[in-house]
Amino acid sequence: MLVLAADQFTKHLALENLPYQQPVHIIGDFLIFYLTKNPGAAFSLGEEVTWIFTIALAAVAVAIVWLAATRVKSRLWAVALGLLLGGVLGNLTDRILREPGFAVGHVIDFINTPWMMPAIYNVADMFIVTMMIGVALLVLVGLRFDGTREQKVGDAVDDESATDAPPAGDADDAESGSASGRVSGSGSSDQDPSDTAASGPAKD
Repeated sequence: MLVLAADQFTKHLALENLPYQQPVHIIGDFLIFYLTKNPGAAFSLGEEVTWIFTIALAAVAVAIVWLAATRVKSRLWAVALGLLLGGVLGNLTDRILREPGFAVGHVIDFINTPWMMPAIYNVADMFIVTMMIGVALLVLVGLRFDGTREQKVGDAVDDESATDAPPAGDADDAESGSASGRVSGSGSSDQDPSDTAASGPAKD
């Protein structure tokens, strides 16, 4: 909700204080404020089908809420999805409540950093992009929604080998038993033949 509030507050300030579609250089060409209204997606694509973006944003918001409520137990996943949801709701609010009407409202954009990208964006867009990168990183490191990590193939093989190997104590006992058997066997075979003859029956 903090992301949603920050997004809507900064858009309100932009509408109240910035001239429409006139650049205001804040830090030279590094940061420029340029107020505009975007009926489409990034780079003003899809201006004639604004309602499709409204449906898409609503679907993403529902999916995030469902995941957070039913599957997510990891704190990192909760933070990433929460911030992503805030960004999605920020632009969805514009689509629903702003002119020219319900579900076809224009998104307020006012941030321009030409050194980084030619697009004009807003606070919600910043969180959407950064959290999408965050989600990708969580997937790459193998962190599941429940907080556990996926095992790599090599680690899984090592764990299986360690499980199949007998305990060290059992191996030592088996080796000791084998050694004792060898000693006993060798003792029997080394018996003196004279002792065997002496123990035989005496002849008259």
